[in-house]
Parts: sequence; C-alpha cells; structure tokens
Amino acid sequence: MALLTPDFSLMVPESDNRERPVCRTCGFVHYVNPKIVVGSVVSHAGRFLLCRRAIEPRRGFWTIPAGYMEEHETVVEGARREAREEALAEIEIDALLAVYTITRLSQVQLIHRARLARPEFGAGPETLELRLFAWDEIPWDSLAFPSVGWGLTHYRAAEGLRDFAPFGNPDGATGDCGPLAAGSADPA
Repeated sequence: MALLTPDFSLMVPESDNRERPVCRTCGFVHYVNPKIVVGSVVSHAGRFLLCRRAIEPRRGFWTIPAGYMEEHETVVEGARREAREEALAEIEIDALLAVYTITRLSQVQLIHRARLARPEFGAGPETLELRLFAWDEIPWDSLAFPSVGWGLTHYRAAEGLRDFAPFGNPDGATGDCGPLAAGSADPA
C-alpha cells in the first residue's frame, strides 16, 4: 500500500463559504478553530490572587491563573489544573464569571469566579511570584492582558451575587489593546 503525500492548498470546500487548507491528494479539510483558555479570578479574605508571569508573552506582568484547556478535560477541571500549575493552589469554583473573545488571537476565554480552598499557595514553574492583593493594591498598569482587568472588574461587579449571567467583553473591547490603564474600570 502506497502512502499518500499531503498536498494542502487554500480553497473553499464544497458546502462551505470560506477558504480553508484542503488536501488536494485526499480532500481532507483542515479546520483551524479558536483556542479555549480557562482560568479563574481567585479570592481569599477579600483579596485577589495574582501571579507574575515567568514566561512569554508578557513575562514579568501580573495575571490570574489561566491557560489553554487540555483535551479530555472539562472547563472546570482545566481551571483547577491551571491554578495548581501556576499557583500551587487548590481552588473552589463558584460560577462561570465571564466569556471573553480575543479575536486577534482566535481565543475564547472562560473565566470562573473562585476562592482558595486552603490558604496555601506558591509559585509554579510559569510564575515568578504571586500574592494576594487588596482591590486598591492591584497593579493595574502591570497587568499582562486586558482580560485580566476585565475579570477583576467583573468579579467585583458580581460580588455578593449568587445568580448572574456571565459577563462578556466590555462594549467595544476586543482585547487587542495594550495593558490596562492604571486603575481603569473600563479597560477597553
């Protein structure tokens, strides 16, 4: 049996409406889909857990425990895993806080509202340092990504609410801008 050599080129597959990589040898269509990011805004005793990134992109900037979802895990399992990997923390997830879309990166971010299950935590291999910040101590001008600021702000907006609809991108915000302006409540 001879092996076929893939030969991809961009074309519009039958019954589709956009160009995609299609193998001219066998007709296989390679669908390139968005990446799913899972994470949590984690609180403890009125403070927020932030991790200073040890990796690019945005090394040295502050973020929430979050990262790409792995195959064969639920979004909640992924968010818990990211908290263990980045903050050596066990968390209890309360609710889905937000669904953000970062179009430039083809990302969908599923961010949860969570709290530390135990007050112990530490820096994982992707984290330079981490700490609990009071609201007025959050380093707004050193947040790694706009969605980190959105998540913190949305957490605060839903504080004390048992039931709420998940938040989305702030009006007009795509996540394609630079870091959040200092103290801004609307990081668009």
